[in-house]
Amino acid sequence: MNNLNMTDLILKKRDGGRLTQAEIKFFVNGVSDGTIPDYQASALLMAIYFQGLDKDETFELCNAMRYSGDVIDLSGIRGIKVDKHSTGGVGDKTTLIVAPLVAACGVPVAKMSGRGLGFTGGTVDKMEAIPGFRTSMEPDEFTNQVNSIGIAVIGQTAHITPADKKLYALRDVTGTVENLGLISSSIMSKKLASGSDAIVLDVKCGHGAFMESESEAAELGKTMCEIGNAAGKQTVAVITDMNQPLGCAVGNSLEVIEAIEVLKGNGPADITELALKLTGIMVYLGGRVKTVREGEIIAQQALQGHGGLEKLRSFITKQGGDARVIDDYSLFAAATVQRDFVASEAGYVQAIDARAIGMASQRTGAGREKKEDVIDPAAGIYLHKKVGDKVARGDCIATVYGNNKKKVEAAVKDVAAAYTLGREKTDPPKLIKHVLGI
Repeated sequence: MNNLNMTDLILKKRDGGRLTQAEIKFFVNGVSDGTIPDYQASALLMAIYFQGLDKDETFELCNAMRYSGDVIDLSGIRGIKVDKHSTGGVGDKTTLIVAPLVAACGVPVAKMSGRGLGFTGGTVDKMEAIPGFRTSMEPDEFTNQVNSIGIAVIGQTAHITPADKKLYALRDVTGTVENLGLISSSIMSKKLASGSDAIVLDVKCGHGAFMESESEAAELGKTMCEIGNAAGKQTVAVITDMNQPLGCAVGNSLEVIEAIEVLKGNGPADITELALKLTGIMVYLGGRVKTVREGEIIAQQALQGHGGLEKLRSFITKQGGDARVIDDYSLFAAATVQRDFVASEAGYVQAIDARAIGMASQRTGAGREKKEDVIDPAAGIYLHKKVGDKVARGDCIATVYGNNKKKVEAAVKDVAAAYTLGREKTDPPKLIKHVLGI
């Protein structure tokens, strides 16, 4: 590799050439150890953005990033370990529902999750809204907990795919995020380094997703399945709608409460439907049943019999959290300011701009604009009306929560602008579009 240099790689990709395995390794290693300056790395990323990566290049980039840091060994955990990843969305608290349900069905969940940035929330931030909850632990403790109760979820360590972290930071500030090869290799490098035996991907499409069109989301899902399967991990992608927020709660404490309500059998229909589908697939991949349909049936049983709820209780307790929150929501941080968005006339909700709701939630303090920003766990938005719902004049459509009056009042205006109301009833969008890889 000593005869390789970045100028040649940039020119080669700029002109539509194909990068070799050695060239990709040279690039990733140089980014990792700091020998390649940001301006050259950014130039190659821009060339890739315009020229694209073929399947082999995408797989090699993913593999190089996967091995740029620690690769987790989960062999000490009994059973087939199945991981779940969402490409990000607004109100997506499915891990908090699915992980306990999957564990209740007898499939071990050993998961590392990320923090939120921008308008998409992170599972780690939601878990930290539970008083006392620890999102980090030593490897032996992690393994022992999964073997003991079937579930552990922690934050990603700094040593997992460090090259991806550096490259993503550059992509974020150079306009090179939305590229199929770069997105798929980034996501899958982390999933493959995390050590699970099989992977379920929830790939979002719509206004509140990175991939707005269903066809783009399907292409991303297909590419990630190919990467996972090539690495020996059975990988399934579920293409789901993100044109309106998932569920009704957006914001950390609000979303944890909604997840608990789902596990009690009282949650919104859309997120309950998605959680049962994802659980069914994970239970199938975990070898507990012969078909996905059988997996969905025992997932439904775990929901109705409160097996998932009791698993959540054990999970919270084991990781230092106050499990009394399951029965007493007043133990969560409370907002000092709340404002309602009220309907000025009768009609129906015809559309909700998911991205606008996510940005409004970020404005309240529930999300980050920069990774250093501090999250307000009490802040967020609760949607009382979703697409297709009838609205009477004076009805409360949404409530905004926070601890800064100006921010909350500004967010109410954003929420109002995100809603489209009209006289004609509109059917809600189909949530689960299709499943790839089964």
